[in-house]
Amino acid sequence: MRRRLARWGRQRIGLSLRGRVMLAYGLLALGLSAVLALVTWTVVSEYLTDQRETSAQVQTADNAAAFQYGLFGPPQPCRPDREHVECGTATLKPDVSVIDLLNSLPSTDSASSMVFYDGQWYSMTGRPSDLPADLLEQVRNGSTAQRRLVVGGQPVLAVGVPLRGPGEVFFEWHPLGSLDNTLRTLKLTLILAGLVTVLIGLAVGRLASTLALRPLAALTRVADAVARGQLDARLQVEDDRDLRGLARSFNQTAADLERRVAADARFAGDVSHELRTPLMTMLNSMQLIQNHRTELPGAVREPVELLGDDLERFRRLVIDLLEISRDDGGDRGSREIVRIADLVRAAANAAAGRDVTTVEPEAESLTLQADKRRLERVIANLVENAEDHAGGCKGVGVEAGGLGVVITVDDAGPGIPAADRDRIFERFGRGETSNRSRGVGLGLAIVARHVQWHHGAITVTDRPGGGARFVVELPAKTT
Repeated sequence: MRRRLARWGRQRIGLSLRGRVMLAYGLLALGLSAVLALVTWTVVSEYLTDQRETSAQVQTADNAAAFQYGLFGPPQPCRPDREHVECGTATLKPDVSVIDLLNSLPSTDSASSMVFYDGQWYSMTGRPSDLPADLLEQVRNGSTAQRRLVVGGQPVLAVGVPLRGPGEVFFEWHPLGSLDNTLRTLKLTLILAGLVTVLIGLAVGRLASTLALRPLAALTRVADAVARGQLDARLQVEDDRDLRGLARSFNQTAADLERRVAADARFAGDVSHELRTPLMTMLNSMQLIQNHRTELPGAVREPVELLGDDLERFRRLVIDLLEISRDDGGDRGSREIVRIADLVRAAANAAAGRDVTTVEPEAESLTLQADKRRLERVIANLVENAEDHAGGCKGVGVEAGGLGVVITVDDAGPGIPAADRDRIFERFGRGETSNRSRGVGLGLAIVARHVQWHHGAITVTDRPGGGARFVVELPAKTT
């Protein structure tokens, strides 16, 4: 069950290898920053809180002592002539105002003082009613106590100290706003630092994944080149001891594939060349028979015509086989500057036997470094495909756009289903969703290979009004 959930999670996330590495670094940075932030917050907040509470306790105790000193003065020494005064005690000073004493006490952080003395509360700004009863009772019992309160919407620390008289207490409220602001700033700083750390972790993860996946990117490029027919492409990472085995295996596989394809191409070329002589003999013989068709019996004429059609199809197959074996055999061709409009017009009209080409004015001056024979074969094969398998060619268009120039070939057939639009460019490919034999053979496979050789692209769409439209895009420029 756990494996299923993990597999489901990977499928749902759909992260690439680089994305997973970045995510791992990001999560690691998040974890480390969270731990460091938590430790820093705990230590610093406890330290600042303890310092504030200690300072408040010391200040309250000092102010309570100052209040008693101002109220009673220093303790009286023992004298023989004043036996009525107890040794070490203090007497109340005459004409001393409790409010004045509270007002004269040294204060920091705007602390508010209040005192319960002689059965009465005295206060400058604080309200004794805001004191919790249990806190007040604890201080009246002779213990120093403190508690965090919210008074008037502001956080304060209430510190109580017992005085000398029974039930007499001294309280101070110490505002905690500055401490809370400091802790809030610390919290935001730690959160921001954590986010920055996560971003740095993602950046480091991306850099690390880029460096680590560089050989994989090279493997992808080489594999793509091999898939596009560049069979001599090889990996150059055999000096990396971690990838040496993979590179050697891939290069060996590519070399074996190159030799296999070259051998197959040579075999196909040799067979095609060997077939040309008997094929020409059969074609010449068939032409001679057709020239005397009127002299043949009626029962023989139809088989002769069918045989002539098959011989023509056989001729095209041999020519296509020679063409594709030449390409598989490593024929590099030759590039020359060609005017695309003129080449397409000549090749398309010749293949259709009539004028089917329309060239937009802006495409008349477009040129391309091309193999003239290959490009002519592309146009001829598309037009012949439309003529033979799709009810005829409805037109060939040339216009500027796409990679540089866009060539369209329209036919009058039923169109090509979307599921078959890639399959028809395979060798001897047949559309599985169609009952027609369109695409059977090597014609469209040669088209795809030659377009790719020119660094172009070919697609199939629906023609407005019905039928199929083959779209060829080639990198062209204006002269």
